[in-house]
Amino acid sequence: MEFFSSMEPYLQGFWFIAVPVSIIFVIQTVMTFVGANASDGLAADFDGDFSGHDAPFQLFSLRNLVNFLLGFSWTGISFYELISNKIALIIFAVLIGGLFVYIFFLTMQALMKLAEDNSFKIEETLGKTAQVYIPIPEHLSGRGKVTLSIRGSFHELEAVTEGDRIPTNATVRVVKVQDQLLYVVRG
Repeated sequence: MEFFSSMEPYLQGFWFIAVPVSIIFVIQTVMTFVGANASDGLAADFDGDFSGHDAPFQLFSLRNLVNFLLGFSWTGISFYELISNKIALIIFAVLIGGLFVYIFFLTMQALMKLAEDNSFKIEETLGKTAQVYIPIPEHLSGRGKVTLSIRGSFHELEAVTEGDRIPTNATVRVVKVQDQLLYVVRG
């Protein structure tokens, strides 16, 4: 404890924040990797959501407080000798603490994109244009194939038409979906 008592008060303050917050951060990180992070256990009484819609990110949470204090305290310790003006040091440490929270927000946003359901649903083809891959016989007398892009992914699907025969490379529009089969018209 003699090591801490010989420090200047500002540096002592940074260390007294850094040590427990770092321990909490390590515990949170371990709990995250073992799957025990369903909730941080503390919910704010108000919505501090940046995005304007429902999202898992809340501005005022225990995790964000830990992230802020981690950036704040370790910045204060790291730059204590380099920045002699203590007010400037505290302002800089607050900015870095805010940056830690923002980086965490961006990371969570990127991770949530991984959890999106991007499975293909044939109903999404309704109204879309497609290109004929295998000619489509006239008046529902047989099936052809079309290719189309849904959310950046190409799909090859069976199609029929109630009109005249549609040749390869013709552009068609999906007007109906029934039993995993596309009903298309030319144009």
